[in-house]
Amino acid sequence: MLRRMMTLCAVPAVAFASGCGPRTILVPESSPVRIGPNVKGRVYVREGNEWTLSANDVAIPEGFYLVPPSYVDE
Repeated sequence: MLRRMMTLCAVPAVAFASGCGPRTILVPESSPVRIGPNVKGRVYVREGNEWTLSANDVAIPEGFYLVPPSYVDE
């Protein structure tokens, strides 16, 4: 009985833990990317001559482009 109970508890734990690993995708400097659905995060906003990080998460519309700094003239 104890073994069965441990197995029933371990299976969901392993299934949930398998999706928790780091998932980093590196995008080359020469390639812009497009935002997918349901993206939220803090963003930098240009205020005068300085970039300021937003205090709250911002919903970024699907289809917006993210470009590397080399694409932007400062």
